Amino acid sequence: MIKGSLGFFSTARKKSLLAAALLLVGCASEPPKSLVTPFPTVTPSQKTQPAPAQQPMRGVWLATVSRLDWPPVNSVNVSSAALRIRLQQQALTDKLDRLKSLGINTVFFQVKPDGTALWRSDILPWSDMLTGAIGEDPGYDPLAFMLDEAHKRGMKVHAWFNPYRVAVNTRPSTIAGLNRTLTRHPASVYVLHRDWIRTAGDRLVLDPGIPDARDWITSIVAEVVARYPVDGVQFDDYFYAETSASPLNDSQTYRAYGQGFASKADWRRHNTQLLIEQVSRTIKQLKPQVQFGVSPAGVWRNLSHDAAGSDTRGAAAYDEAFADTRRWVQQGLLDYIAPQLYWPFARQAARYDVLAHWWADVVKPTHTRLYIGVALYKVGEPSRTEPDWTVGNGVPELKKQLDLNESTPGIDGTILFRENYLEQPQTQPAVRYLQSRWGR
Repeated sequence: MIKGSLGFFSTARKKSLLAAALLLVGCASEPPKSLVTPFPTVTPSQKTQPAPAQQPMRGVWLATVSRLDWPPVNSVNVSSAALRIRLQQQALTDKLDRLKSLGINTVFFQVKPDGTALWRSDILPWSDMLTGAIGEDPGYDPLAFMLDEAHKRGMKVHAWFNPYRVAVNTRPSTIAGLNRTLTRHPASVYVLHRDWIRTAGDRLVLDPGIPDARDWITSIVAEVVARYPVDGVQFDDYFYAETSASPLNDSQTYRAYGQGFASKADWRRHNTQLLIEQVSRTIKQLKPQVQFGVSPAGVWRNLSHDAAGSDTRGAAAYDEAFADTRRWVQQGLLDYIAPQLYWPFARQAARYDVLAHWWADVVKPTHTRLYIGVALYKVGEPSRTEPDWTVGNGVPELKKQLDLNESTPGIDGTILFRENYLEQPQTQPAVRYLQSRWGR
């Protein structure tokens, strides 16, 4: 199975592709003359042909961080490796069968939940989500297995990356586990490049202002795209992910690389821009057919801060994560964008319909496809501020959102957050509704 997944390229071909990708990365770390990627499919000065008609996106995010959706927690501490592998693979095929029956056609599979990998990488150590220990070989390749099984069922798979996160906490046990990888190959970035590591949001993260760190992330994406038949690559919304209680201390990095910028905020947005540019270029150089997308926070900017923003009062990706997501669409850097619109129609601060129409207007003059992220995790859950999620077990709200998605020009589909909530008791009326609407 692993051999089959890697068979798209000879060893020599893979090495040359990765070398080309890294050459692109090295060029991208310099401030660009133009912020537009040079590939024909994304050059604004040339008219590109619209992509052929596709069936609407009916997707789901499948999270592996903290084993939220997969692998099963009870599969890790079992008596034998063979049993663990069997339990994990069976759980995944059961999920795919269930998703197929619901009419889901695309799985966004989290392959890089932190500084570890769910594929056989030469850059990242194996994820401890699989075995309980960072760097321990799980005995099979989960990404190869997922691709094989999903493709057999006629489903697509996008490799979902959290680009900057190294670890989800800073506990001594976590640090000890990272340090133990020093004797493994590959070792964790935490021990190889300690100078890239910062703390933010009570997590260990890479400093996005360090050019070598961005290049390293791009090489990881290049490895997956070159070696595996993935249908797409997606970054989530964790670019600059800090909190007021745990900010990212990048003052030294700003002094080193921030010359010429009016503010640290502008410099941070430039860093995020450079990452998106070089990843976009690299993917199109390696395999032009592989889709590249981002799933940002649903609000780009609020109207109160920017005349081009949405009539909302929510946390904005531009100001909070330093991600100018609207610009990426306008410049053709993304094949698709999947904003997380996790609010009901009645949430005045961030109305679902207001944001969906705003994003549809953003993509209208471009060839970027728009998929809307929907809050399955809120369906059926009591909420003082969003009571609509429990009215009629949340089915009327879900129906309104899907109706809008499927009737609005420019919206090309829906992605549900997230897979495990399809199995929860409170969502079962909504799941039955999905079955009747999308299922076969």
